Amino acid sequence: MAMFVLRGRFFTCRTVTRRATSAAQLYCSSVASGRQRVNGVDLYYEQTGRGKHAVLLLPGALGCTRTDFGPQLKSLNKERYTVVGWDPRGYGQSRPPDRDFPPDFFERDAKDAVDLMKALGFGKFSLLGWSDGGITAMIAAARHPHVISKMVVWGANAFVSQQDLKLYNAVRDVSKWSAKMRKPMEDVYGAEAFAKTWEAWGDGVAQYAGRPEGSICLELLPLISCPTFIIHGEKDPMVPSFHPQCLLKHIKGSRLHLMPEGKHNIHLRHADEFNKLVEDFLIDN
Repeated sequence: MAMFVLRGRFFTCRTVTRRATSAAQLYCSSVASGRQRVNGVDLYYEQTGRGKHAVLLLPGALGCTRTDFGPQLKSLNKERYTVVGWDPRGYGQSRPPDRDFPPDFFERDAKDAVDLMKALGFGKFSLLGWSDGGITAMIAAARHPHVISKMVVWGANAFVSQQDLKLYNAVRDVSKWSAKMRKPMEDVYGAEAFAKTWEAWGDGVAQYAGRPEGSICLELLPLISCPTFIIHGEKDPMVPSFHPQCLLKHIKGSRLHLMPEGKHNIHLRHADEFNKLVEDFLIDN
C-alpha cells in the first residue's frame, strides 16, 4: 500500500490505473509507507523519490510526517533525492509507546533517527530538522559525523533561556490556541491526549533550563563537521533571533539565511521558497 500527499493531507492508495489523471492519483504511486523495528519500538516512516542523495525529515514537537512535511514530501526533487519522513517514538503513528520526556529524550530521538536510516539501508544521508527536529538533527550530526552528509535546521535552539521558558509557558494551555492551530494535532492524538502530551513536552524542555547555560546540545555544536545551513524566520514567535546566531557562531563553516516575513513554520507557509533554498544548498558542492 502506498500513500500520497495533496495540499498537506495524506491518503492511502493501493493501485493506480493508466487512466489516472488527477494530481492525487498520479501522486499516490510515489510515496511508500511502512514501519521499521528500531531500538525496541516500531517507527513509522514514509519514503518518496529515487535519487542517490538520501534526506531525512525530522519533525517538531509532537509533530509527525502527516502534520509537518507535506510540501517537502510532495515537491522535493524525486530524481535527485530519496526523501524519508518519520514519526519519532511516541509521536504520530509511532505509537505505542506513548511519548515520554526523560532527560535524554533528544539524544534518544537522534539515535532512533540514525538507526532508522541505517535499517532502511542508507549508509549516508542529509538531515532537514525543524524546531525540536532541528535539535535532534544537530545531536545526530555531532554524534555520527561519518554518516551525515549535510544538514539544514530552522526554528531550532541549542539551549533554553529564561526568555524561552516564558514563551513556552505562554502556549502551554492548548485550550487557548485557535481551533485552526489545534486541529492538526487533535486529529492525530485526540484532544485530551494532545493537551496532556503537550504539557509533558513543556515540562520536558524546561528540564534543560536547570543545566549549565541551559544547554540542550550547546557543547556538541563544535563537533558538527557537515556543511550546515541555518534558516530563520525573522518573525518567529517561538525562537528568538539569538538562537540562530548562536548556531552560526558555534557550528564551524555554517551559513545563515534570514526570511524577513517568515514565522516558525517557514517550510509550510513559504514552501516553494524554502524548498528551493534547501535544494540549492544540498546540490552545492
